Parts: sequence; C-alpha cells; structure tokens
Amino acid sequence: MAQGKTKSSELPPRFDPRSFEEPTYSRWSAGGYFGADPRSPRATYVIVMPPPNVTAELHMGHGLNNTIQDVLIRWRRMQGREALWVPGTDHAGIATQNVVERQLAAEGKTRWDLGRDAFVERVWDWVRETGGTILDQLKAIGSSADWDRTCFTLDAGPSQAVREVFVRLYEKGLIYRGKYIVNWCPRCATALANEEVEHEEVEGALYYQRYPVVGDESYFAVVATTRPETMLGDTAVAIHPQDHRHEGLLGKQVMLPLAEREIPVIADEFVDPDFGTGLVKVTPAHDPNDFEIGLRHDLEQIDIFNPDATLSDAVPERFRGMDRFAARDAVVEELKERGLLEKTEKHMHSVGHCYRCHTMVEPRVSEQWFVQMKPLAEPALEAYRKGKVRFTPERWGGVYQNWLENVRDWCISRQLWWGHRIPVWYCASCDAMLVRRDDPEACSECGGRELQQDPDVLDTWFSSWLWPFNTLGWPDETEDLKAFYPGHTLVTAPEIIFFWVARMIMAGFEFMGEVPFNDVYLHGTVRDQLGRRMSKSMGNGIDPLEVVQIFGADALRFTLMNGLGIGADLQLNNEDLEESFHVGRNFGNKIWNAARLALPHLEGDVEPLPGRGVLELSDRWILSRLGRAIREVTDDLERFRLHEAAAELYRFFWNELCDWYLELVKPRLYDESSPEARAVARSVLRDVLDTSLRLLHPIMPFITEELWQRLPNREAGSIMVSSWPEPRPEWADPEAEAQIGILQEMLSAVRNIRSEYHVAHGTDIEVRLLAADESLRRAIDAEGEATVKLGGIDRISFDGESQGAEAMAVLSSGAEVHVPLGGLIDLARERGRLEKQAQELAALVERSEKRLASADFVNKAPAQVVEQAREKLQGLREQLDKLNQKRRILEGE
Repeated sequence: MAQGKTKSSELPPRFDPRSFEEPTYSRWSAGGYFGADPRSPRATYVIVMPPPNVTAELHMGHGLNNTIQDVLIRWRRMQGREALWVPGTDHAGIATQNVVERQLAAEGKTRWDLGRDAFVERVWDWVRETGGTILDQLKAIGSSADWDRTCFTLDAGPSQAVREVFVRLYEKGLIYRGKYIVNWCPRCATALANEEVEHEEVEGALYYQRYPVVGDESYFAVVATTRPETMLGDTAVAIHPQDHRHEGLLGKQVMLPLAEREIPVIADEFVDPDFGTGLVKVTPAHDPNDFEIGLRHDLEQIDIFNPDATLSDAVPERFRGMDRFAARDAVVEELKERGLLEKTEKHMHSVGHCYRCHTMVEPRVSEQWFVQMKPLAEPALEAYRKGKVRFTPERWGGVYQNWLENVRDWCISRQLWWGHRIPVWYCASCDAMLVRRDDPEACSECGGRELQQDPDVLDTWFSSWLWPFNTLGWPDETEDLKAFYPGHTLVTAPEIIFFWVARMIMAGFEFMGEVPFNDVYLHGTVRDQLGRRMSKSMGNGIDPLEVVQIFGADALRFTLMNGLGIGADLQLNNEDLEESFHVGRNFGNKIWNAARLALPHLEGDVEPLPGRGVLELSDRWILSRLGRAIREVTDDLERFRLHEAAAELYRFFWNELCDWYLELVKPRLYDESSPEARAVARSVLRDVLDTSLRLLHPIMPFITEELWQRLPNREAGSIMVSSWPEPRPEWADPEAEAQIGILQEMLSAVRNIRSEYHVAHGTDIEVRLLAADESLRRAIDAEGEATVKLGGIDRISFDGESQGAEAMAVLSSGAEVHVPLGGLIDLARERGRLEKQAQELAALVERSEKRLASADFVNKAPAQVVEQAREKLQGLREQLDKLNQKRRILEGE
C-alpha cells in the first residue's frame, strides 16, 4: 500500500491524545484497514471476540479483554497475516429479558400483560436502540475488529445455525427431553445449567429432626438437614448399607412429621455415615443426589415448590403459598412445639445462586431439554491430551480436562420468551412431536394443522458455542468459512472456561471436524486497590471511557498490558485514576517529546541506513540494542507475555533511546559543519524511531500512527499495515554494547558522586580515570563530545596525581573514577555536616549494641524482634562506615 502525504514534522508542545485519537480511528475505518479478504493468498490469523451482552456497557474487564485481542490482531496483521477479528454481541437471554421486564414493572406492567409476541418485539426495540452501544465504545479504545462482519446471536444466520445444530443432535440421539432435577431460579423463573450456578459459602444451620418410627413412636430416626422446609417432600429415610448403628431400622416405616405420611427406611451406598447421625432424609424432587437415590429405589417425586419458590399444593394446606424461607421458619417452629427438633447447630455450607440475579437457586424436578455431553466431550478431551489445544496459563488445561472427564448432561431449555425458540412442535390431533429446521405448517404424522411450538427458549450458550463458525456463515459453505476456519487464538476469562470455551471446542469437532482454535489465553481479573473484583453493584469500577477522556486510549492500553502478569489479576485504584494510569500517560508524553526532538532533524529525504563501516559507536550500539528489543518483544508476544513485551518496550524507548542515544547523537544532529556525519545520524535516527514506533504500535496504536505519519520514507499508508520489525543479524554488535555499557556505568558513577556530594548540576567537574581499559578509552574517544555534556564534565584525564579531597567509584571493569571535590563544594561545611551525622549514627549504634548485649532482651523478646534488632544494627554500622569513608575523602586521606 502506497504511503500517503507526510504530515508536518512540527508537533504541538503539549501532548494531547484527544486531538488525534478519534480522527485517527476514523481514517483507519475509512481506509478499510480492519477488514480481511477471504481470497487473500496470505496465511490467516483469526480471533473471535467473546460477544459482550447487548445489555452491557463498557467496563474495565471489557477494556482488558479487548485490548489483549487488539494487541494480538495488530501484531499479526503487521506480520503479514490476513488477520480477522470477528466482533459481535450476545442476545443474553436472561439478562436482556430482565432489563425489559424491569422497564415494564416501572410502567406497572408485566410481560404477561403484553403477551409473548408483543413482549419479544419490545425487547427487539430496546436491542435495536441500545444493543450496539458497547461495540461503539470498544472503538474508543482502539479495537480494530472487522466491523463489517459484526454478528448478533439472534441474527438470521446464527439462528439458522442454532436450528441446524439442534436438529442434527436430536437426530443423533444426543438431545433428549426428560424430567430431571435442575437448578431453578425463582427470580428469573427458569432452569439453569450447572455452570450457570455460582456457589457461595454461607453460614446456615444444621437441623436435627426426629421422625417417629411407625409402631414404636417412642423411637425416632434422627436426620440432619440444612433445608427443613423440604421435609414436606421427603419420600424416604436412607442409611449406608454398612452402617450397623441403624440396621435395625431397615425395612421399617417412619412417620413424616407435619405431613403425616409414612415413608420407608432404605439402604443406599451414597449415604455418608459421617454426616449428621448417618441417617439422611431423601427428597427426590429437590436434591440431585436424592433424585438419583429415588430412581434407584423407585421413590415418588413430590415437588413442593411453585415456580416462584412459594410452597405448592403438594404440602399441607397451612403451608401453601408461603415463601420458602417463611416456610422454613414455620416448619422449624412446629417441630419445636411437637418436640421433634432435637437440636440446631451452626453450619457452613455451599449454596448455589443464579449467575445473573444472584437469587438462591432451588434444585427442582422439571421437564427440560438436555444435551448428552459425554460423546461430544471425548474428541475435545483428546485434542487437549494431544496438544492440539493449549492453555495459557497451563494450569487451566488441567481444569478443562477434569471438567470434561466428569462432564454432566447440559440442560439447554430456559423458561423465557427472549431467545432462540426450541424448534419442536406438538400436534394437538395426534400428540406427535415434530423437530424441524423450518416451521411446519401441518403435522407430518396426521396432517393436522393445530401445532403448538414448545414455549421454552434455548440457553444463551447454545448459540454462543457455535460462535467460531456460525459467524463465518455456517451451515452454508461460504468463502469466509473456508478461509477463516479454524481460527487461532481465543482470549477470554477463566470463569467461562466451562460455559463457553470447552463447549466451543466440542462444537468445533462435532460440526466442523476440527478444533476451532489452538491457543486459549485466559487472563486475570481487574480488581480495585483492596483486591476486590470491580463491579457496578459495588461501585468500585473504573469507566474506561473516562480514562480515555482524561489520559487517552494509549495510556489505558499500556497500563493494562504493563500490569498484566500471566495468571495474575490486575489491580487499579478506582479512587485515584492518576495513581493507576500516570505511568501510561507519562510514557506517551515521553514518546511525544522524543519525537518533538527528533522529527525536525528528519525533514526532507533521509538517506537509507548506511553500511556498518561508517556508523559511529553509538549508532552501532542503538541498532544492536534495537535488534535485541525486536527479538524479545516478538518472543514475548508469541508466548502471550504481553506484560513483558510492554516492559521491554518501555525500557528500550525510555532508557536506551531517549536517555542515552538521543543525547549521544545530539552533537552530530546539530553539527552543520559535517554533513556526512549528520546524514548518518539522521539515517540511524529515522530507522530507530520508525522501528520503535512499529514495535509500540500494537499496544499504543494512536500515538504511534500520529507520529509515524510524520516520518519520511514510510513504507505504507498506515502504520497498521507496515511490516513488523525483524532483527537484522548484521546489527548485532557485542563490542559496541560493551563499550557503551562501560561508558554508561562511568557516567552513572559521576552522576551518583554529584548527587552524593550535592554538586550543583550546572557545575562542570573534572574526572580522572585510573586503570581504564581499552574499551572505556575507545568509548570516550568515540563519544567524547556527548560524554562531557551528559556528565557535565569539564575535562577527562586518564592519569595524574590525587588533588586532595576526591570522591571515587570503582567500575565493574576495575577502572576507578575520581572526581576532585576542591572548588566544587564548601569542604569545611561539608566536613561539619558529616561530623554531626556520624555522631548521631554512632549514638544509635551504641544504643543498639547495648540492647542486644542484654541477655534479658535476647532471651525474652520474640525471636523475630531480636532478628530485626540485629538487622537494624548491621544497617546502622554500614551507614556509619560509609559516612566515615566520606569524611576521610574530604580530609584528603
């Protein structure tokens, strides 16, 4: 792609990201840089965006997740790959229906007042109005997704794919309908899959209830439970077959208190003899384990709950219509009154809550649709074992494997109105059940036209698990599907490894015959300064758009990447944005100011980089260091170590390019008397700045584009499609690195001496170098003019006699750096100051020594306190030795 017109090299003195970020994004979009061509001969690189819910507004978790994806997609695009990042949104069945139902409630209405069709249309109106908001917000942080391919899980294409999958799985016998125990959310009035239930440890109570033995009412079977209200649905009491304590009860009947029903005492190996008394109540309709026991023993299933978790007509009349928790209190109170509550104990236990509304769920028998998961899990498990699917961090692979090895059938039906309606119809004439890809007009069995579609919708994840291929046109054989499936990388959060990641891999094998991606990068969670997960409900979140407005998108992106350790959470201070984002903002400012210095020297044509023979030492050094940075950053990105890539870029640009090379090259840039030397300096500077901006671009796209457009001799119209830097072997120069390294060490020693002895920065000093090796001598000879300016040095000599009071430092090479202090500072005043400090330190040392000499202190104080006192004494002695050494220097000893 041809380069455009070069922008002016003159930059505003103030770095203001708001002045160029939005226009830059608009130019990218208009230029078509986000798109991918399925007919391209280039190797592909594909990421599918985890589709945010249409109810969502951008939060810092979205910011983190999508910045990671954008860094990867920009990097691969620059590497020459046909890079596709597929965006989209999820219809989010429960969440979206809840939003609209709350709106209706504010109007004094319910969804039942509108009816199904009108309610669904109301939801569609809301989605059309606000559903794309979060995608627009993602653009503000620089996301370079292919927006022309934006997909919504309820679009026609994905909806067709959902029906196709349902029918195929049904025809294979992998989808079935049955009455099973499910997780029921009373607030959302729907079943939930096991993975949609969040378990929390709560303090409850263990109630020991007495069930009178029929025929011997003075003898009781005592059972322990955390949910006494469910006793009204008990149909047995169970013991372990090997628990001889209660074997006399086997085969007998007990009277179920309050319900006044006789129930049997049975033996089942599931019973834990160590829990409670070893006797357990069996409630098949309201506990998954009891449900299995009930099937084994052919027990009745008594559902005591209505959909809203009030008690149903299956319980005694006095309890009907009670809220479940009110019923618990009533049951406990009546048991007490009858002398049938033996005792109550505090008990910590895990309680399931709805992942959307956080209401406590109830296990409940209900007729639902399920997917048989074992056959689907086997190829997904095998793919991991053979290394076809890799996880970063690696530990999540073990979690994935364990879940697949113990996978349970997936409840896919939801008692909602918003979502993909289950493609099943029931014939009123002959009771036939029709499972169809298209809406049937008549019954295929009897020709009857009274058909009623199943009222339930499919779990939201039933459309999401098809995302890697239904976004590309499946089940049709499209160009996109052929070109871009399978993809490469999935970036998401660990909490949906079961909901989404594992199921996508299963679907990929089942419907496409291969894994949908090879690498799964699971990033950490954004937390506040107290370590709490950021959330809207807690009020501790940070709005990424506010950060963009104040500091710029690049500052946000760099901060997120710089703090993102592999497998670690990211902490930000929601009460002090300056504390959280100043590093990213300051780095952007540093890049801007470096370009302000460099660009005026790069106006007009700049000659190509010359051969090594005409390069100065500092040129060879910066090119060698740049080659090292290219290798390290590329390797970091390959291994998903984005925080290390950010840290390496920061170190190279700030510490090596800005702090050293720009200072070393300044004399030549400003030297009009030597055009050849200046031309070489301009060539190297242009190449180094160009390469640095390209390395920085994936993480900081806006400022790099703005500055890159001002460089001469650009290779493309946008830095987005410029080539990713490759290390050039001829740049490697260990000798130059060693020479500049010892020069840096010498100058750092000089600066430390200045600081230690309070020598004013503007005061030139003399430096004597003793035992300097050839490497240091050559470095000073090559970079002498810049060296004296950087160090504020008047003269450097390599021999000579001591001139009285001299500060000294020894370099790693053994060379000694001497700085005569006479005339630089008031020696008498400095001696007096050091004398006073030495006396104070000596007094502290003496007090510490006396304390540690006390047997009473050493023997009675905690060992940790004694050790701290010894460490403190050691530190005080070292400070005193250093101070006395400085005093001797000032005495000229």
